[in-house]
Amino acid sequence: MFVALATTRIPLAFRLYPLAKKKFKESSTPLLCKKLFPCALAACFALALPLTAAAQKGEARQRLVTNNNQTDDISILDNDPVIISLASAEDIKAAKPSSRGGSLQIRQLLTAAIEERLGSPYHWGATGPSSFDCSGFVWSIYQAAGINFERGSARTLWGRFAAPEPGEKYKFGNLVFFSNLAHVGFVADEHGFYHASRHHGVVYSPFNDYWLSRIDGFRKVPTPTALTTD
Repeated sequence: MFVALATTRIPLAFRLYPLAKKKFKESSTPLLCKKLFPCALAACFALALPLTAAAQKGEARQRLVTNNNQTDDISILDNDPVIISLASAEDIKAAKPSSRGGSLQIRQLLTAAIEERLGSPYHWGATGPSSFDCSGFVWSIYQAAGINFERGSARTLWGRFAAPEPGEKYKFGNLVFFSNLAHVGFVADEHGFYHASRHHGVVYSPFNDYWLSRIDGFRKVPTPTALTTD
């Protein structure tokens, strides 16, 4: 009887063991998933972060290349003119700046000095700034243009400077002398001259018969560059 009872209980124990093992597996599986899920999530995040950064870097680099290409892109339209120089080597050489610019500057300075003094009264021995005699007038305008020489009478200036070439007597800037070297003026051109008149002060006078009959000659004042007559 006892043996039979024991025999009948053993299979029951064996029948209960698989059920407990199954319950253990069912109860342990969700717990294991809960423990592994944060690790898996962290791993996915760690893998995704470098990929995202690489993608952003590539996109930024692409934008930079695109912007540079747009900046350096110079479009040429079909109707844009194409300029081709037809000048020869001689023409290009002739177009280079020369000393003429300096001579024009001197002429402008002399002209400005004369205009500033026009109308000033005559006073014997005066060199300005408010009154002049004839030699003081021509001396002062050359001084204003930066051309220096010693102040002297009309006769002294006649002996100091050389005569110009015959075809350049009436060139702008030359000195013209009258009445046995008693008077001197500044040549404007072949039509007239500037001078300090005893009765009218600093004026422009034409080369009329009165003055032409009293001319003694001309002298050329040395300048850094030759004066142009235009």
